[in-house]
Amino acid sequence: METSLEKMVDPTLAEMGRNLNEAMKMLEDSQSGQNMTAILQLVQNLMHGEDEEESQSHRRLQNVGEQGHMSLLGHSLAAYISVLDKERLRKLTTRILSDTTLWLCRLFRYENGSAYYHEDDREGLLKVCKLIIHSNYEDYATEGFNVLHNKPPVLYISAACRTGLGQYICNQLGLPISCMCSVPCNTMFGSQHQMDVALLERLIKDDIECGKLPVLLVANAGTPGAGHTDKLARLKELCNQYKMWLHVEGVNLATLTLGYVSSSVLAATKCDSMTLTLGPWLGLPAVPAVTLYRHEDPSLSLAAGLTTSQPVEKLRALPLWLSLQYLGHDGIVNRIKYASQLSQRLLENLRKLSSIRTSEVITKPKELTFTGKSVGNILGNILLAIVEDEFNSPVVVFRFIQDHQKSALDGAQYQTAAVQESTKDSNEREIDDALNRWLGEQLGQLVPTSGVDVVELEDEGVCIRFSPLMTAAVLNTTPEHVDQLAKCLKTKIPILISTLQLREEFKQEVYRTAGLTYIEDLNWPGLGAVRYEASSEEPDPEKQLLAMEKITTGLLKKLKELDSDLIFSTGPEFEGEKNCIYVGMVTDNLDVPELVETIAALGREIEESSKLLENMTEVVRKGIIEAEQQLQKANEARLLEEGLLRQLPVVGSVLNWLSPVHSSVQGRSFNLAGGSLESTDKLYALKAQASEGSPPPTPTIIHTKHKSPGQKLFRRSSRTSASDTVSETSMGHTEEMEESQTITETTRLEGENEVHKSPTSSVQLNGDLEFPRPPQPEGKAGGTSNDTKVAHQTSEPAEAEELEKEDLR
Repeated sequence: METSLEKMVDPTLAEMGRNLNEAMKMLEDSQSGQNMTAILQLVQNLMHGEDEEESQSHRRLQNVGEQGHMSLLGHSLAAYISVLDKERLRKLTTRILSDTTLWLCRLFRYENGSAYYHEDDREGLLKVCKLIIHSNYEDYATEGFNVLHNKPPVLYISAACRTGLGQYICNQLGLPISCMCSVPCNTMFGSQHQMDVALLERLIKDDIECGKLPVLLVANAGTPGAGHTDKLARLKELCNQYKMWLHVEGVNLATLTLGYVSSSVLAATKCDSMTLTLGPWLGLPAVPAVTLYRHEDPSLSLAAGLTTSQPVEKLRALPLWLSLQYLGHDGIVNRIKYASQLSQRLLENLRKLSSIRTSEVITKPKELTFTGKSVGNILGNILLAIVEDEFNSPVVVFRFIQDHQKSALDGAQYQTAAVQESTKDSNEREIDDALNRWLGEQLGQLVPTSGVDVVELEDEGVCIRFSPLMTAAVLNTTPEHVDQLAKCLKTKIPILISTLQLREEFKQEVYRTAGLTYIEDLNWPGLGAVRYEASSEEPDPEKQLLAMEKITTGLLKKLKELDSDLIFSTGPEFEGEKNCIYVGMVTDNLDVPELVETIAALGREIEESSKLLENMTEVVRKGIIEAEQQLQKANEARLLEEGLLRQLPVVGSVLNWLSPVHSSVQGRSFNLAGGSLESTDKLYALKAQASEGSPPPTPTIIHTKHKSPGQKLFRRSSRTSASDTVSETSMGHTEEMEESQTITETTRLEGENEVHKSPTSSVQLNGDLEFPRPPQPEGKAGGTSNDTKVAHQTSEPAEAEELEKEDLR
């Protein structure tokens, strides 16, 4: 096999073959089994990889504590207990199941309830649906779907429920999607995430008239997004009226264990079933979810799968049985109470921030006053006061809003926030969503133990959610972490405000600058996006695109190399515009005109450099060919001038010694900027002048303003420094004007002096200007004229001064 691999031409196939051989060898060796140390080492390597995300999850596992160890011990004991004899196993599982169910019913105030333990938190609702169908259709066990065809069941689910719940139930039960009915939430009074009871009743009546059978209503005691609770008492009355089953789920059900429970959540104890997710609430890993339900017929419960006769399946409750005993009643209540206190602590900090709107504003009125108000306003205040009692959720949802939106919310006492959001400009809404998404990501990175995440609500838009009941026990969140979260939020608000205020100025400045195009990207959380438009005459669009990509890449690299606090990027990975420069969040001292001018100047510089590089190859090639032709002609002229005898090896040397010949062949230099050949005499003269005096400084393209030491680019200076800069610039400009006038006067006097001098021979350059050539002294005829010219220029100021004195006399 190895010989065949060596003969393979493709190295990739050879590597694949070697890996296959190693894998087969490991499988053959493992047939005899491995020791415990090697297996545990393999598991450890799989659990704790080098990836950062895996290490983060490992750190979260460290916070489970001893109660988590009890849960893990329950899984091991379940496997051990399952090998006991049947009679002992039956007694033990019955005791574990009955104890756990009794404890949970007492904790959550659910009297005369049964419990179903399941791994998937949706499975409990699925079993409940089967129980409802068996209860309403007597022949369902024998006839199946044929019984449902004549009078199809209808399942009502709130629009604020988790996504895909209704579709999951229909798929698992084999029901068409038409059997699911999504109930919209309120649009006038109360929370925007509470089910509209009046509309639900109309939907039920319409379905009954169409020959359908309403069987189930799924309500929320803490919506997945904002943590709001439906009007459970009113919904229970409606279900009793139409003989429907009411199922409740949500994070607010955890507050049933506390001493004080809001009336809206307390109504959940009267529902037909509820699903509890104790794992995240109490920080218990790998414990099952629990569905508490009430039903009198155990045979139907067995048919629906809510109860089982298999003792091994009853052992699902063992990890929870051990954990509940370890924590005790007080430990469970204290954990839930602690999470609620964390949310209240954050809520108090958020109330101090004027630019932050919490979920309270959605339902809570500013004041309750009846003087001089109409009946409609009085009714609205009464409804809002009722909703205020309902709003007691441990979930805190907040978002950053602009100042004019905050003042509008404070001034409208009798309108809900959703009505104002509906009248908001769509562009402004998208910008706010982008900023809040950035804010949520920043807070999650700065304070990862807080467990904040970004959630998008239908009416409010993108918000930041803090749900300590779902994260605090796992992440070990403390009050110090909550204070740190509020502190980080307070430092980010000025950046958000500055970015919003400077976005329009940046947009207008880009419009006024030639060569730049403003890109409108409302989903970008930053100052904005700009594109440098190259002045290319290339007809091929693909080449134009490649040239633009090259310029944009170079421009982004140069901008990142600048000494500034700004973040430049190419924008979002998937949804951003191509060939654009995205500017990130900024502060209030940003000098927007200087930033835009720098981007345009750097773009022009890169464009000119790219054009020079593109034309370099062709220009150099043509120049080399022309130089070769001129040199060949010069060599032919030299052969004619020197003769054939001087080309012979020995004779030529003797003739050159007896009668030297001065070569007339001149060198050539190639000008890259002009693309032309020039004589080397001019180059040598320039080098001689450069050796005598220092060359003037080369001007740069980018002109930055005067910066104080240590100051970053694109920052506005104070008024004092700005006035000092203007004064220095004015003084420097005056000195330059005086110096230019002096040079002009000296040049005029030199010209008059040249006119009065005796005529001398001159040299013409380029056929435009003639400069006088001073007479050369004897004995220096073979020298260069450069030294004579410099000496003449040195004596000219003295002659001009004498001529001026004679004119004055």
